[in-house]
Amino acid sequence: MTISEDSGNTAPDWLAAAQKHLWLPYTQMKTVAPPLPAAATEGARIILSDGRELVDGIASWWTACHGYNHPHIRTEVEAQLERLPHVMLGGLVTEPAARLAQRLAALTPGDLDHVFFSESGSVSVEIGMKMAIQYWINQGKRGRRKFVCFRYGYHGDTLGTMSVCDPDEGMHTLFRG
Repeated sequence: MTISEDSGNTAPDWLAAAQKHLWLPYTQMKTVAPPLPAAATEGARIILSDGRELVDGIASWWTACHGYNHPHIRTEVEAQLERLPHVMLGGLVTEPAARLAQRLAALTPGDLDHVFFSESGSVSVEIGMKMAIQYWINQGKRGRRKFVCFRYGYHGDTLGTMSVCDPDEGMHTLFRG
C-alpha cells in the first residue's frame, strides 16, 4: 500500500479541485465542510493523505462490505476485466451474464426464471417499480401505480426510489409519491 507523497497537514493539490468541482452527496455546497482526502484503503480502514486512519463503519455505503482490497475479490475482478466484453445487455449478451442469470434463476421459486442486471441498488428498485407498473398494464389495469412504503424505509436516490422512501420523516420527503 502506498500513501500520497504529501507530508504533514498540507492537503494534496487535487483537494482544491475537488472542493471547487465535486458536488458531494447529501451536502449543501455553500456550507459543506472540506472533505477528507482519502489516499488508500485496506480492509475496513481508509488512510488519509496525512497518514491518519479511519475505520469505515458504513462500508462506503455498503459497497465494501467485505472490506477494501479484499484479495479474492480483487483477483476475480482483475480476471473478469481480462476476459469479459463489457457491453450493455441491449440486444447483446455475454457468456458470464447468461451463466449467472441461469444460476440465479435456479434459486428462485415457481416461474421466476428471468434475471435483470443493473448497476446499483437504486436502479434495481427503480426497474422493479417499472416492471410492476408494466405488469399491471399488461393485465389491462393501467391505474395500478401505487406502492406500499415503510416508515424509515430507504430504497435509493433515483426519482422513483425517493418517492417510496420514508414518506413522513425520511430525507426524501420532498419526493413522496
